[in-house]
Parts: sequence; structure tokens; C-alpha cells
Amino acid sequence: MAKEITSREENYSQWYNDIVRKANLADHSDVRGCMVIKPHGFAIWENMKNQLDKMFKDTGHVNAYFPLFIPKSYLSKEADHVDGFAKECAVVTHHRLMNDPDGNGVVVDPSAKLEEELIVRPTSETIIWNTYRDWISSYRDLPLLINQWANVVRWEMRTRLFLRTAEFLWQEGHTAHASVEEAVEETRRMLDVYATFAEEYMAMPVIKGVKTANERFAGADDTYTIEALMQDGKALQSGTSHFLGQNFAKAFDVTFLDENNQSNHVWATSWGVSTRLMGALIMAHSDDAGLVIPPRLAPTQVVIVPIPKPGDEIDAAADRIMNELREKGITVKYDNDKKRRPGFKFAEHEMHGTPVRLGIGKRDLANGTIEVARRDTKTKESVNIDDIAAHVEQLLVDIQDNLFNRAKAYLDEHITEVNSWDEFKEVLESKGGFISAHWDGTSESELKIKELTKATIRCIPLDNKQEEGKCVLTGNPSKERVLFAKAY
Repeated sequence: MAKEITSREENYSQWYNDIVRKANLADHSDVRGCMVIKPHGFAIWENMKNQLDKMFKDTGHVNAYFPLFIPKSYLSKEADHVDGFAKECAVVTHHRLMNDPDGNGVVVDPSAKLEEELIVRPTSETIIWNTYRDWISSYRDLPLLINQWANVVRWEMRTRLFLRTAEFLWQEGHTAHASVEEAVEETRRMLDVYATFAEEYMAMPVIKGVKTANERFAGADDTYTIEALMQDGKALQSGTSHFLGQNFAKAFDVTFLDENNQSNHVWATSWGVSTRLMGALIMAHSDDAGLVIPPRLAPTQVVIVPIPKPGDEIDAAADRIMNELREKGITVKYDNDKKRRPGFKFAEHEMHGTPVRLGIGKRDLANGTIEVARRDTKTKESVNIDDIAAHVEQLLVDIQDNLFNRAKAYLDEHITEVNSWDEFKEVLESKGGFISAHWDGTSESELKIKELTKATIRCIPLDNKQEEGKCVLTGNPSKERVLFAKAY
């Protein structure tokens, strides 16, 4: 199976596509730009979703659901917002089909034109804030902490499975607050939730920062981001949290009476991650043999393979081991399919990224041992069968830590400080990764750098040190470095 995977060095883009296909994560749909998420891919996404949902609820949020369709007039109420999404919107103009009088299937019924067109949800700020106007009247109604799990549509011209599709799955949080301080605190809190999830569950180190005005969310006062680095040296925006100020509250007239009986507009946030995290997971850890999944997100953490085939003695040993592992909360599968050889099973589970594989044969049982193979390093060892549950429990922790440490070492090695334009271009082309460079703070120079190199300012790190310098492009004064990179 690994022979069917293009190597990363040969063609990174094709390597990614091969893994998505061969690891049974997703397929292209007949609908242009859309994808079919297959059971293995969806199981990983469900694990992501379930953990994030718990983290949201642990911070006081509750789930709700809002309509897929948004009246066109709603998008017109916040000028920056409509400018940001106008070119990506799918529009519903009619509500009925009819048989073609010429007998050529069905056609749109011209008499069924909507009085007002409906936009298929690209994001939900407008319809949610129109709803919040009826939910909020007093400071007693605040804060309002709502999350939604949904699908959205953004009409992308160039699509790529998980990374950029016309329809994708995500969650979007939308909160309302009585003060600017509380809203900013919420924005930063949710950024920390995303960073914790990325690092502790995806084993993917990230840099927390704030976007420039050119890169921030349409309609936001500030956009905070977590940025990750993929194995090809390109950055991937992996989650964003937006401080919306009072922009949407004013656009939809959402006010509250404070404790002094004074009327004020509420302060707002929104924040989200999507199935793009699946692409991040693939590109952060996988290798030329297939998918690599961190144990904390793996649908099946351990697979047991009988060698050469199942039998009463091997079945009994497998049952015993599965029971011991399940008692420790470990997900395990016994692959006792008699139609396939052990070698095929080994290759398949390696391709699918199962973190740990146990091989059980009669000779192993006679010796009182089990063969244990770990996916991240592809190493094997023999372990006493009486110690197997405790050994595997610790091994899963070790694999999770190893994946993070390996990715963190790569990230650290690929953050490069530069002080001149020539050095900037040389590092970008020869090494890639994040480039820490001075920028004069103007949109003009930011856009010019993007035009010349295709590198964008990924973020201004939150822990940035203040230092005097000169912009790498213009030579104008600069007070701090920012992180540039080519990105997905």
C-alpha cells in the first residue's frame, strides 16, 4: 500500500491527496468543490468534535442551531461583512422545480421566484445577531454564550479536500457581553481553548497571535489566530477567535439596559474551527507510509492481528487483552478477518494510522509474549502478555508526546529571524517556515510583500517582544517583528 503513496519529497501536494484517498478519509463528490467524508475520516472528526464540545461546555457555553438560509438583506447591514463574503456566497433565487414542457427532465419554475433571495450560510453572524435582538433586553441576559455545530458554504474556485472546499463542517461560537473587557477576555479565552486542543489532542504546536487589519475577519475589530506549520514549511491557519466590538450589535440594534437602567449596545465575539483541522492533522504528522493519528484522537487506538490466522487459543488471548485495554479506556479492535493475510492487515492499519498494533501467534503465546508495533516510529518489541495492558497504556502516552515533540522541534527549527530583503527572499525559498521580520505597519508594504513573494503576515505573536528595527521591504521604522510565511 505504501508504494501507492507519492513521497513527500517528490510531490507534497500529491502525497497529501494520496493519503486522503488511500487512508479512506474522504472522496471528491459529483458536486463541484464538495467532498464526501468517509467513515474513517468522519470518526476522527467526531473525536475532534466531541472533545471540543466538552471544552466549550466546560467554559460555560451551550449549543443551539440557526437556519441554513439567510435573507440577503441581512448581509447588507454590516458593510465590511458583506464585502468580505460577497464573492463566496451561494444564492437561492427560486423555491420550486417543474417538468420541462419539452420533456428534458426538470427546470426551475419561473413563477416560483423568491421575493427576497436567500444566502446559503457562509457564516452566521447576521442571522444570529438578528435573533439575539429578541433574546437580549437586560444585563441579566448577559453574557450569552452560544455555540453552533453546522455546515457552511463558501463558493471556492480552487478546492482541496479538507483544506478548502465549497461546503465544510465547523463550529461557530457567538457570544454577547455587557462590557468590552468581558468580550475581549472571551475572545482570548476561546483562542486558548483552541491552542490547548491543538497541542494536547492534535499533538500540533501552534503560535497564538493577532491578525493584521488586512487579514482580520470581515466585520471584526480584532482577529486572534492559532497558526501551525506543516511539514512542507507552509503555515496553516487552524482556528480563529474574533472580537467584533459593537459592530453587529449596532447593525442589528441589539441593546440592553444596564444596572443603572441605561441603554447600551452589547459587545460581541465569534470564533470557529472547521474540518480544515483534518488537513492539519494529516500534514502535521503523516509519513510516506500513510496516515499518522495522535492516540487521543484515534478512532481505534490499538488493533490486534492474529498470526497467521485466528484460532481458539489466539481468540481467547485477544479477548483477554481487549477486556484489559477497555478497562483502561483504550479503544481496541480485533482484526480476525480470515479472508485477508496478516501482511495485508499490517499495511492497511499502518495506512489508516492506527497508533499501536499487537501481533499474536501461537509461538508468541508459547513464549508468553506479544509483538507490539508503534505507528509513529514503526518500531517493534516483544512484551510479556501479563504486562501488555499497562505497557500499551504508557505507550499511547509516549506516542502522543513523541508526535508533539517531533512537530515542535520542526516548528522551532523553522522560525528564522531575518533583517534584510535579500535574506527574507532567500530563507523563504530555500528553507520556508515562519520568517520573523520587521514590518513598518502599513497595508501598502504588507500587500507589496505578498505580491512579490506570496508570503503573508500570518500573525503578530501575542508574546512578541518590542524592539526597534527597520522594515525588511521599505527600511522604515518598525517597533516589532511579525511572522511571515507562505500558507494554505
